[in-house]
Amino acid sequence: MRVFVTGASGWIGRALVPELLEAGHEVTGLARSDEAAAVVAATGAGVLRGDLTDLDVLRTGADGADGVVHLAFGHDFSRVDAAIRTDAAAVAAMTAVLGGKAFVAASGTPMVPGRPATEADDAVFAGPVAGRADIARAVLETAERGVRASLVRLPRSVHGEGDAHGLIARLVALGREQGIAAHVGDGTQRWPAVHVLDAAHLFRLALERAPAGAVLHAVGDEGVPIRDVAEVVGRRLGLPVTSVAAGQLGFLGGILALDQPASATTTRELLGWRPTQPGLLDDLEKGYYD
Repeated sequence: MRVFVTGASGWIGRALVPELLEAGHEVTGLARSDEAAAVVAATGAGVLRGDLTDLDVLRTGADGADGVVHLAFGHDFSRVDAAIRTDAAAVAAMTAVLGGKAFVAASGTPMVPGRPATEADDAVFAGPVAGRADIARAVLETAERGVRASLVRLPRSVHGEGDAHGLIARLVALGREQGIAAHVGDGTQRWPAVHVLDAAHLFRLALERAPAGAVLHAVGDEGVPIRDVAEVVGRRLGLPVTSVAAGQLGFLGGILALDQPASATTTRELLGWRPTQPGLLDDLEKGYYD
């Protein structure tokens, strides 16, 4: 299969492209800079220069492929509205030329009060990222015109060796800065998590055989208590484990304050996906985030 990947030089893309190549697929990755192009080329994939604002480039990449995996998103939190508008236009441009081909897009696991979220739960995004739910619905609606579209919902932590910008990496960096290993409240709030290699494997399975309209959860750990995370971080870095108010941790505090476990039972039954990599706490113990 010829596969076009946006975000090919990013955290998940760098795991996915080798996964696709090893499975025998031909891969072209979108690259917005010389540095990104070098990362993609080093994997053995082809390179298509451009970014999510280059709609003609995106149409070219999608039209020349048998399937698309859409991972890219602008993470400048000062311009979230603009990033959402750009992403919506990018999705529309690529899916318009796909016909009956596959389109797999990254999204996020939802939060359901009192229980783990399932694949059947609607994704509800609040605040400035609310528009991402509209994009997820738009992806699934393309199935009505023949696109074999699916969503892979990612948990709060996609961890592994080399993670420098994810929420766990930011939490550890903030801990160093403040001299504490922090959790909000009693720290019983649960975060779902997945190893980056397990996530990449699920994206490949979705591309190859997910039915149109499928919603999948890339969840390895259903819910890791944030206090457990803080305790491992505190022990490894020699920092006191401390309960703080959410506001002390900026935007991260608001996320940490929420209990948001998620399950992947349906995903495992549908595609036979079985996470095999270390869980979040085991990865923290390996020292990748020290």
